Amino acid sequence: MKVEAFLDRFFPAGSNPLYQLGAVSFFLFWIIAVTGLYLFIFFETSITGAYQSVESITHEQFYIGGIMRSLHRYASALLALSVTIHLIKELGMKRFQGPRWFSWVSGVPLIWLLFASSLGGYWLVWDEKAQYIALTTAALFDYLPIVVEPMAFGFLDGTTVSDRFFSLLIFLHVGLPLALLLGMFIHIQRISNSSTFPARGLALSLLGAMVVLSVVKPALSLGPADLNRPVQTVQVDWFYMNVFPLISETGAGAAWVILLGITIALLLVPLIFRGVPKPIAIVDPDYCNGCSWCFADCPYDAIYMKPHEKLANHLQSVVVADKCVGCGICAGACPTATPFKSVNNAYSGINLADENNAAILVRTQEQIRQHPQADKHVLVVGCAHGPQIDQLASDVVTPLTLECVGQLPPSYLDYLCRKEGVDSVLLTGCAPGNCFHRLGVELQEARLAHEREPHLRFKDVHVKVTTLWAGAGGETTVARAVAQLQQDERIADAKDA
Repeated sequence: MKVEAFLDRFFPAGSNPLYQLGAVSFFLFWIIAVTGLYLFIFFETSITGAYQSVESITHEQFYIGGIMRSLHRYASALLALSVTIHLIKELGMKRFQGPRWFSWVSGVPLIWLLFASSLGGYWLVWDEKAQYIALTTAALFDYLPIVVEPMAFGFLDGTTVSDRFFSLLIFLHVGLPLALLLGMFIHIQRISNSSTFPARGLALSLLGAMVVLSVVKPALSLGPADLNRPVQTVQVDWFYMNVFPLISETGAGAAWVILLGITIALLLVPLIFRGVPKPIAIVDPDYCNGCSWCFADCPYDAIYMKPHEKLANHLQSVVVADKCVGCGICAGACPTATPFKSVNNAYSGINLADENNAAILVRTQEQIRQHPQADKHVLVVGCAHGPQIDQLASDVVTPLTLECVGQLPPSYLDYLCRKEGVDSVLLTGCAPGNCFHRLGVELQEARLAHEREPHLRFKDVHVKVTTLWAGAGGETTVARAVAQLQQDERIADAKDA
């Protein structure tokens, strides 16, 4: 959180790379794919030609081939970094609990595919580093009982490695990334409106920085591999070769125990740290009008539409229980939640099981009515994963904490400002692009801007609404904003109007 807050100083809103690690990873993958395709055109798949073809690409085509090779190399390193940080962040934020277990568990095998794909690229260069990787990898797999003939026999000398070996390497270096890409799309299978491309400014900045680095410090090969001569010294690439010194020091057996132990531990994380089950959304057919807005807004593909149980020629929302994370965004999207109805004024077609929209409205009204004479009453609406706002409660400030800020129907703001004397509203929550429930901030912003249904109805209420997406730990910033709203002359002008 502190690193994210620090980077927010240098990146425009929504462009912080730590908020878009998944999209950045996809972007880097496509860079690797495009540059890899170019390199493949000029690569010679033979024991004698592999090294020379790479050298030719690097030096004779330095103006394009060398840059392509370096881009391929640096994008691969950055991909390993982004995936690692993505894993650490999801673990720290506990985004593996409940229905989110699928994305977590499906992501673990991708780490193996990522490393296998990248290490295969080192083999193709066939320099001293490739020789070291080949021999160490062979020793690692020779330890497994499923290997009948030791792989290391194939690398005893140059006469036992043929051109067909490089054809196999090319096949693996193409096939493994394709399997990785398929796994990446499976990884986001339970996520709707997923982002696979980062903000344009961030994407261009990353690409530009890697191009500059490729020119200033191009990727170069070591000396050619010579299987008749042992490698004395090799520079370790800590992005992908971090396990190789471990294999050399502890042996293949201990390395397998550590690697498989880490993998199994990661797979068991959702089972070990289950957390408290969140109440899921439930549909009330008596009030569901089949508008499909909840279906369109659900960040986790947990809603689908079916023929209505009670209304002919209408649709009805259905919640898939094992996909619903209980964010409440669907409840905020329901147009039947408006309190301006003449009967059953706050009941709506979809709600969270623990507290429906009607109860939230009543709870908020009771808090506001405790201080009927408050001057410039401020309603602060926040989420459970952003700044903690409960300590702001006073005679003139009413805090309302929801599971996600996207859970709030905009009609409630219209009603509370017009009927309950609220003079100003501050919406706060997760930082832009870093919503705990993925789309809550984005959707609520779109509703307030009349870009998405449902939206605010009254212009005078729109003037009273301020947004401050301060993110977790932004309590001081929110408190300062509330104090400023107390003195904002626009509030008095809107109230008089």
